[in-house]
Amino acid sequence: MKPNSTINRRLLLVHAHPDDETINNGATMAKYVANGIGVTLVTCTRGEEGEVLVPALAHLASNATDELGRHRETELANAMAALGVSDFRFLGAPTRKFRDSGMMGMEQNNRPDVFWQTNLDEAAAELVKIILEVKPQVLVTYDEMGGYGHPDHIQAHRVAMRAAELAAPEWNISKIYWNTMPRSIIQKGIDKMKELGSDFFGVDSADDLPFAKDDSLVTTLVSAGEFAVQKIEAMKAHPTQIALDGPFFALSNNLGTEVMGDEYYTLVKGEKAAPFDSEGRETDLFNGIAG
Repeated sequence: MKPNSTINRRLLLVHAHPDDETINNGATMAKYVANGIGVTLVTCTRGEEGEVLVPALAHLASNATDELGRHRETELANAMAALGVSDFRFLGAPTRKFRDSGMMGMEQNNRPDVFWQTNLDEAAAELVKIILEVKPQVLVTYDEMGGYGHPDHIQAHRVAMRAAELAAPEWNISKIYWNTMPRSIIQKGIDKMKELGSDFFGVDSADDLPFAKDDSLVTTLVSAGEFAVQKIEAMKAHPTQIALDGPFFALSNNLGTEVMGDEYYTLVKGEKAAPFDSEGRETDLFNGIAG
């Protein structure tokens, strides 16, 4: 798709760890970059406490050499190259680093340098600097539960929302969205994969997955099936976190790559605006924004 002249439109995404951005918004990011829209990704931590799915790289884990964060920086850069995103940053860089907090209740949560323990306004101030530089009309982040309850996802939500508030006197973000995974779509994937003798995270019902949200929460669908291949390539760029034989790739193999191109959002600030699809959902995050 040939880029157009919409560079005056700018999207800011705030995520917790490398790979979160691709799973949630890979197709959206690729679509907007291709259409000439400015896309900025802010990643809050380097994912130092992540599980290492590649046996040959097990030595990178936090309980070994503790070099996973540096490795995941490279994975993120490779993923962004696949999506065409050139503006991606770590929160606080280059002067400050926020460490991955690990899953809720882990001992690592208590380390003073982890993102979960960071003073909210201090972290938000770092993001305000980026907001005032980039001047995005649209912000995307997680819901108040961080999608599924991970401390860093919850903190990323809090930081993003607080930064938008603090920046408002100088730059008011027109629309804020939270990533949403509709229950019906997840159930469709579970049913299809079960029919084919596979499974999705080992569950029979979407109700058993913490990130499955009620369909009524979906206000907006970005349909970008033509960019699903780029999203899949970006997922492959995160091998320590996303297994090639894991549920996300199985989903695309069994349902077709188009399922990877549909990404769902809940509008929490700003006005829902036309055009709408047949189910009354916005078709673009920038609907209603002039320019």
